[in-house]
Amino acid sequence: MTLEVASPCINVCRMDTGTGVCLGCLRTIEEIAVWSRASNDQRLQVLLAVERRRVEHDPLGGASGGEFCGDCER
Repeated sequence: MTLEVASPCINVCRMDTGTGVCLGCLRTIEEIAVWSRASNDQRLQVLLAVERRRVEHDPLGGASGGEFCGDCER
């Protein structure tokens, strides 16, 4: 039995219009749309892209205390 790679969704579903990335899971709308049909290998590729986005935004790993979108309305 093969386990499916879990979705990174954290139920904070709000797209940043500037980056085109969800503020909760850091996936693009295309990545979100294909997730349910994606193979585990494809899902892992998406998770790698998400991690790259997270590191590019906050290379100190949360030490900045900021969000992905620094200019978003609250």
